[in-house]
Amino acid sequence: MTDLNEIIKGRRSIRKYEEKDVSDETLTQILDAVRWSPSWTNCQCWDIVVVKDIDTKEKLRQTIAPKNPAVKAIVNAPVVLALCGKTGISGYYDNQAATKFGDWFMFDLGIAAQTLCLKAYELGLGTVIVGLLDHDRAKDVLKVPETHELAALIPLGYPAKISKAPKRKEINEFTHYENF
Repeated sequence: MTDLNEIIKGRRSIRKYEEKDVSDETLTQILDAVRWSPSWTNCQCWDIVVVKDIDTKEKLRQTIAPKNPAVKAIVNAPVVLALCGKTGISGYYDNQAATKFGDWFMFDLGIAAQTLCLKAYELGLGTVIVGLLDHDRAKDVLKVPETHELAALIPLGYPAKISKAPKRKEINEFTHYENF
């Protein structure tokens, strides 16, 4: 097994994929990792739509902003995972938003997306989280119910190219002690 620090440091946003299928067994391992992601009151507000059909992927590609560098990845990746969140349950107590930020589903989906991407990387796959899209059109393509929002599309496949890590801030550039 790879060391977690190596996984965190090695994972990249991948937009070009080999023409190689992702096995159902591998996909199940990734989805099982998501299953164990933490969430507000363990509400597990995520739902994932697995897309392999080329016609559906083409319809999803049409929802991507043309300048988005991931536009080709949507059709070229063997699998696209649509990360959806049920609204009104994460961040709520007694049907009332419990925090200043209201619905907490995006926070929970962010954790789930990170878990998904890190597990995929551990298994030799690449991902990119695509959020620059017409969410409502993509939601319609996938027939996502009104109770949910489609937050991101995540192409998944074996990387055709892996780039170097971008420059990162030093710890002292983003860490504050006792006050900001």
